[in-house]
Amino acid sequence: MQNRRHGLFITFEGGEGCGKSLQARMLFDWLVSLNKEVVLTREPGGTELSEEIRKWLLVGNINSWDQTTESLLFLAARSDHWFKKILPTLTDGSIVVCDRFQDSSVVYQGVCKGVSLDMLDKIYLEITGDRYPDRTYLLDMPPEVGIQRSISRSGNSETRFEKMDISFHEKVRKAFLELADQHSERYLVIDGNLSFAEIHEKIKKDLMQRFPDISL
Repeated sequence: MQNRRHGLFITFEGGEGCGKSLQARMLFDWLVSLNKEVVLTREPGGTELSEEIRKWLLVGNINSWDQTTESLLFLAARSDHWFKKILPTLTDGSIVVCDRFQDSSVVYQGVCKGVSLDMLDKIYLEITGDRYPDRTYLLDMPPEVGIQRSISRSGNSETRFEKMDISFHEKVRKAFLELADQHSERYLVIDGNLSFAEIHEKIKKDLMQRFPDISL
């Protein structure tokens, strides 16, 4: 696996309702079954402060924030999350499985809402010191399918982004696929229309091929 000083950082990306959270949980459970030291977390969220910011960002009216304020809130949550949870876990040599990370900011606020990509990149580098995920899984599916999945979940109040026009979500899908192509060395794109079990098996197979020591 990775050098003990660096841990292993795995992220899940994709549009609304694509199944990221479920696959992150399934991967976490599998790694625990292998007796790995692993933390499951999410963005925005993962710490007390970041979970509070999550409520502001994912609940309510789509026009609650202008795009720059929205970006800075996501970045504030990421900074707290990074320094309090992700970095200590990786420094300890353990595994982090994270539902969304910086790539979501690049796609949603940068590409799709017009926030400066240079600004997003500079602040990210200031926070993380040029540490990127070791592997990113993009679950790809038509946005109308994912949005319907998401809004139909019982008790789901985090639907601020789901309320945005379908054309926005089509841009999100296209931007994620382009980002995956640009960073093909760390991305694996998986058809989100496959069964949950099929997706999980693809992820396990990929991880074992890419990091052979993970199953030891």
